[in-house]
Amino acid sequence: MKTYFRLLSFASPIGRFALPFIPLTLLAVVFNTLNLALLAPMLEALFSTNKCLTENAIPTVVPPIWDIMGTFNYYVNYSIVHYSKFGTLKLVCGAIVVSVLLANIFKYLSQRIIENLRIHTLLNIRKTIFSNVMDLHIGFFNSERKGDIMAKIASDVQVVQFSVTNTLQIVFREPLQLIAYVVTLFLISAELTFYSLLVVPITALIIAKIVSNLKQQATASQESFSNMISILDEALSGIKIIKAFNATDLIKDKFDNENLKFSKLGRSMSARQQLASPISEFMGVAMVACVVLYGGYLILSGDTSSSLKPASFIMYIAMFSQVLRPAKAITDSFSGIHSGIAAGERVLALIDEKPGIVNKAGAREVNSFKEKIILDDVCFNYGNKEILKHINLVIPRGKTVALVGPSGGGKSTLMDLIPRFMEPNGGRILFDGIDIQDIKMESLRTQMGFVNQESILFNDTIFNNIAFGKPDAKREEVEAAARIANAHEFILKTSKGYDTFVGDRGIRLSGGQKQRISIARAVLANPPIMLLDEATSALDTESEKLVQDALNKLMENRTSLVIAHRLSTIQNADIIVVIDAGRIVEKGSHRELITNDGLYKRLIDMQAFGE
Repeated sequence: MKTYFRLLSFASPIGRFALPFIPLTLLAVVFNTLNLALLAPMLEALFSTNKCLTENAIPTVVPPIWDIMGTFNYYVNYSIVHYSKFGTLKLVCGAIVVSVLLANIFKYLSQRIIENLRIHTLLNIRKTIFSNVMDLHIGFFNSERKGDIMAKIASDVQVVQFSVTNTLQIVFREPLQLIAYVVTLFLISAELTFYSLLVVPITALIIAKIVSNLKQQATASQESFSNMISILDEALSGIKIIKAFNATDLIKDKFDNENLKFSKLGRSMSARQQLASPISEFMGVAMVACVVLYGGYLILSGDTSSSLKPASFIMYIAMFSQVLRPAKAITDSFSGIHSGIAAGERVLALIDEKPGIVNKAGAREVNSFKEKIILDDVCFNYGNKEILKHINLVIPRGKTVALVGPSGGGKSTLMDLIPRFMEPNGGRILFDGIDIQDIKMESLRTQMGFVNQESILFNDTIFNNIAFGKPDAKREEVEAAARIANAHEFILKTSKGYDTFVGDRGIRLSGGQKQRISIARAVLANPPIMLLDEATSALDTESEKLVQDALNKLMENRTSLVIAHRLSTIQNADIIVVIDAGRIVEKGSHRELITNDGLYKRLIDMQAFGE
């Protein structure tokens, strides 16, 4: 229940919904019960054996309100004396119609409030979970499947909000309705009610046994659904590779197996959930049959100790049959709440996930870059695997520093440490003499621009992609940035110019075009430091020339840290750092490193030979 109440906290401020919901529900229950209670006076008016009633037949004292049958009989006799049987029948029928109308009006209004509560809860949960996911550090996404995160935000949240709010409605309204029915039944005939309620605990125990394992199955079902979403996401993202390697059947089988597992769990859960309904219905009908037998015996035997009369007995049976509806709704809600709690635990686990990298209390803001970035004895591990080993490096202001070396040497990891995408396991990184752990991350990253090997574009217009880091940018500023990035000409040739949508991940643009859009985005942000991670490695010769020219313009009068795949592009760098197996093995200018005849010289020779 701890999970349930925590999920319910997302409905806050719940008082805004509870204050109107409670009185409306109470009124709906009262009038719903009155509908059935009015059967007795209607039957009395129709089937009373008294041909002619006089004033003497009416008691001089009005029975107390808890004496339901006595009160009804009093007013029925009064009405028959003054308005005749048919007049009484019209009054009772009118009262039933008004009571049903009011019951349904109040029920509708209470349901509208619950629906608003449901939507409000869904809004808060999704907002909270997405906000927390966006605050998590990059390392979290390296270890989690994207499909699992998507399933939690989309599917699990949906299950949670339906089960929590629907259960809230049932838990409050149905017990009240059940209590109203049972109290009325006791007032009609306590003896018959005691007898009829003996079977209720038996029904409850049977249904509890049926739904006992639903939570475990619901958890497994949600995990299976997450796996399906992950497979789907991977298949759509890698469709070209799947086709290229004729792996369509392999992916289909992988998806079908997970889909089959999910379906089996769904069938098993449905079998348990649906079994509860016929069992409770069967037990209810059996109870009604027992009540009819026992009540019929009391009436037919002429037992004078019993106050049960035919009209009140018929009303009793009608009301007792309705007891099953709220009881059944309550038992059904117990099976539904297990699915909600299972999904809720997954959602709360993601909400409770704490960012591995946060701003330190009292962290400073930086508004400019004046001197240098220093990596002082920096080490970094992935688990037990050492990636960077005692890195010492100075990146002076206004200089271009290139990182080169064999794949897997730790170049990208080193670059990711500078904007605090990840934290070093040892050593420190200084920004103008200040440890970056003492600087607010947002402030630090404002000083840096990023252009990666994979151009990340959003399914939006070219204009909005360029202005992504500066949403208030004017048209002239965006166009100026595009010109510097050698992108303005091709943009104008697209269907709607700067208002052209680029498609999912920029699929409507070529690799070189996407990269130039990314460069224009960095130009517009105009940061003093540029981090370029193999920005031209995936391009053809013509596109590389255009992009490299754009990069050269971008790096003018800036501090740049460049990871280079094609070494010919960084020969003019001020400092070239050669990294191998997590260590800096060489450092210097192109000419100096060529003279050293070390690893850099061998890489240059290998690449020249390959070309």
